[in-house]
Amino acid sequence: MDTNALTQRFSDIVADLGLEVLGIEFLPSGGQSTLRVYLDVPEGGREGRESDEVTVDDCEAASREFSAWLDVEDPIPGNYVLEVSSPGIDRPLFTAAQFARVAGQEVKVLLKAPIEGRRRLKGLVAGVDGERVTLEGEAGRFEFDHADVESARVVPDWVALGYAPQPKPSLGAKKTSK
Repeated sequence: MDTNALTQRFSDIVADLGLEVLGIEFLPSGGQSTLRVYLDVPEGGREGRESDEVTVDDCEAASREFSAWLDVEDPIPGNYVLEVSSPGIDRPLFTAAQFARVAGQEVKVLLKAPIEGRRRLKGLVAGVDGERVTLEGEAGRFEFDHADVESARVVPDWVALGYAPQPKPSLGAKKTSK
């Protein structure tokens, strides 16, 4: 299965819905595989829409369109489940251009082969030059070609999102006056 061709075809299908396909994951399994399609709103947003976020209705509409096309074309052999999703706060990154969109944010990357003995990297996206990505983190500065990436995701900033635990006031603290 050519995921690039499938991504392009699905992108054409959802363009009329004001959406784009961020990427596709195919997770083979002995019993039933999963075809996961991540939808996003194009970088410029959508005209005539209040929200620039992918909604459940968007996922349902895209799922119906994808299912109809998959039933006719049958590009994937065997049984599989189709999942259509928004990228979520830990957004997966499928292309170098998507790395560029999140420049300055923290990401986790799993490489196909180790660089300096490391396959798992975590750091800020310091730059993207064509297909070359640069990360800076506690372990140092790493540069790699996007083709060397097995998977990558944005690390959510829980504090900025307001989900980080807040410190509890100390129960035994005494107030002092001056």
